[in-house]
Amino acid sequence: MPNPLLNMQGFPPFSQIKPEHIVPAIEQVLNDNRTQIADLIDTVTSHTWDNFIQPLNELNDRLDRIWAPIEHLHSVADSDELRTAHNACLPMLSAYQSEMGQNQSLCAGYKAIADSPEYAQLQPAQQKIIQNERRDFRLAGIDLPPEKQARYKEIQEKLSQLGTQFSENVLDATQAWKKHLTDESLLVGLPESALALAKQNAEHEKWAGWVLTLDLPCYLPVLNYADNRELRHEMYVAYMTRASDQGSDAGQWDNSALMQDILALRHELATLLGSAHYAEYSLSTKMAETPQQVLDFITDLAKRAKPVAAKELEELQAFAKAHYDVDTLEMWDIPYYSEKLRLHRYEISQETLRPYFPLPKVLKGLFEVTQRLYEMSIQPHNGVDTWHPDVQIFDIYEQSGELRGQFYLDCFARKGKHGGAWMAECMTRHRTARGLQTPVAFLVCNFTPPVDSQPSLLTHQEVTTLFHEFGHALHHLLTQVDYAPVAGINGVAWDAVELPSQFMENWAWEREALDLFAAHYETGEPLPEALFEKMQAAKNFQAGLFMVRQLEFALFDFRLHTEYKPGINIQALLDNVRQQVAVLFPPAFTRFQHQFLHIFAGGYAAGYYSYKWAEVLSADAFSQFEENGIFDNATGQQFLHAILEKGGSQEPLALFVEFRGRVPEIEALLRHTGIVA
Repeated sequence: MPNPLLNMQGFPPFSQIKPEHIVPAIEQVLNDNRTQIADLIDTVTSHTWDNFIQPLNELNDRLDRIWAPIEHLHSVADSDELRTAHNACLPMLSAYQSEMGQNQSLCAGYKAIADSPEYAQLQPAQQKIIQNERRDFRLAGIDLPPEKQARYKEIQEKLSQLGTQFSENVLDATQAWKKHLTDESLLVGLPESALALAKQNAEHEKWAGWVLTLDLPCYLPVLNYADNRELRHEMYVAYMTRASDQGSDAGQWDNSALMQDILALRHELATLLGSAHYAEYSLSTKMAETPQQVLDFITDLAKRAKPVAAKELEELQAFAKAHYDVDTLEMWDIPYYSEKLRLHRYEISQETLRPYFPLPKVLKGLFEVTQRLYEMSIQPHNGVDTWHPDVQIFDIYEQSGELRGQFYLDCFARKGKHGGAWMAECMTRHRTARGLQTPVAFLVCNFTPPVDSQPSLLTHQEVTTLFHEFGHALHHLLTQVDYAPVAGINGVAWDAVELPSQFMENWAWEREALDLFAAHYETGEPLPEALFEKMQAAKNFQAGLFMVRQLEFALFDFRLHTEYKPGINIQALLDNVRQQVAVLFPPAFTRFQHQFLHIFAGGYAAGYYSYKWAEVLSADAFSQFEENGIFDNATGQQFLHAILEKGGSQEPLALFVEFRGRVPEIEALLRHTGIVA
C-alpha cells in the first residue's frame, strides 16, 4: 500500500497516516533530497536563482510538508506508537540539517549568486533569502574544521531529542495527575462551567462524582474560585511540581538532568561558533543587537513595573485582611483573593463574562473583524480529512475571490494533546513552475469543550488568546511573498514574530469590535454597556503583577543563557532573578523551570524577552488605529501591505517604519498596560 505521506496532494490525509508510515517517509524524502542535491552540485556550473536556489527551495518545501503533519500529530494526538516513530526521525532530520548547513558546495553556490550581476536584478525577498542562507551557513559551522563540524552535528542531534523529551515529560506528568471527588461540598465556589467539565471528566472515566485534572480549563478555575483552601493548595503543589524532583510524582518525569544537558550543549554550540555564550549566538537572527541591549530593556521595564506590582500586592493583602481576616497570602491564595478583589472593586470576573462569549459567535466576530480590517472573507471548508471530529477547516478569500489561505482550527483540551495555544505551519506559500502553493496553518487552543447542549463558553482571557493565535495565522496566511524561506512567518526575526499576534489582541477589548460577537448564548442580548465599562475598568487589574511575572521569565531565560557555567544552580539563579524583579516569591518546593517549555522545548531560548520586545511594536502599531479609527480601512490596508504581506522578506524595523512612519516608541505599551497613566 502506498505511503500516504509521500503522495500528498493538498491537505494531509490525516486518517490514513499511521505511525508505521512515518520513519519510511522521512527516510525516503531525505534520501531523495540527498540524491537530487548531489546531482544539482555536480551539474550546475554557472549558478543562478532558477537553476540552483529554486530547486533547493522546492526540495526543502517537500520535506517541510511531509514533516508538518507528523510534528502536528505528535502535539495534538500523541500515542506511544506515534511518539516512538516521531522521535526516531529527530536524529535523522537533525543530521540532514547539519549536513546541508556544512555543505561547502551549497555555500559556494549561494556566494556565487551573491557575487554575480544577477543578484542586483533579484527581488528584495530573493536577496534576503541569500543573505539569510549565507548567515545560516556560518551559524551551522561551515567555517569550522572537520572535527568541530562533527561535534556541531552531534550537539544539534542531541538538542532536538532532549527538547522533545522535556516536552513529553511535562505532558505525561500533567496527564498522570487526577483527583476523583464524590463530595460536592469540596467544590463550593467553582463556577457551573468548571463543575460541568469536572463531571464530564468523571463520566469519561465511568465514575460517579467529579474528576479534577491539571489541564488549564480545570486547574485555573480551582485556583481562582474554589473556597476549599486545601484543594487549592493540593492542586497548586501538583501543578507547580510537574516533571520535577518534587511532589507526589517526584523523579518520575524529572526534567532536572535534561535542563543541565540542554544548557551545557547550547553553551558548547555557541562557543564552538565563536560566541561568548548562547544568548549572544541567538541574537544573530533577532532584532536586538547585543545581550546588554536586551538586559537593559528588561531591567528598564522592571524598574517601571515593580513599584506598581508592589502596590497591587499591598492592596490585595489589605483587602484579604479586611474582608476575610487572612493574615498571610500563600501562592495558592493569590489568584483566589485576586478574583474576590476584582469582583469587589469592579463587580466583574472572568466567569461573569463567559456567557457572552460562546465560541461559535466569537469565531464569527473574529472573522468579521478580519473582513473589516483587511477586506478578507472567511468561509468554512467542509469534507476535509482531520485528526479529530472537533476540528474545523476554513478558507480565507480576498475581495476578488482569490483564495489567500486555509487553516485548521482545533479548539478543545483532550487526552494526548499538549497544553497551551499555538499556530504552526502546515504548508507555506510557494510559487513553482507548477503554480502557487496556498499557505495552510494549524491553529490550536485548549478551551473548555461544549458540555451537554451548552456551547463552549470562553472567558475573555481565552477570547484574547484566540485573537492572538489568529494574528499569527494571518501573518502566515496573508503573505504575498512567493518564496517559502521568507514567506509568512519564515525568516522573521524571532523578537518581531509576536507583533501581528499581540497586535490582534487589541480588538478583543474594543466596543466596536465586541459588538460584532459579544452576546449572551441563551438570550442573544449584546454585552451590556455597564458590563463593558466594568471590563474596561478592570482591564489593567494587577497589570503590574502580570508585567513583572513576564519580566521574571524573560530575565531568568536570558541570564540563564548568558551566565551559564557547568553545573549551574538553576534554582538559585531563578531565586536571584526574583529578588531583582519580582514581588511574589513561591515556596521552595515549586519547580517552574522544569515546565518552562518555551525555552527548553520551544523556540524561545534566550528569546523569551521577545514577547515584551514585540509588545512595544504591537502597542505602537495599534496606536495608529487609535488615532485613525479601529476599523479605518486605509490604516488596515497599510498594516496588511507593510507587515502581514511582507513576511520575512525585509528587516522588521524597516517594515515597522514603513507602516508607522517612524521607529517604535515605548509609550503606547506603558499606557496600554496602565504602568503610566
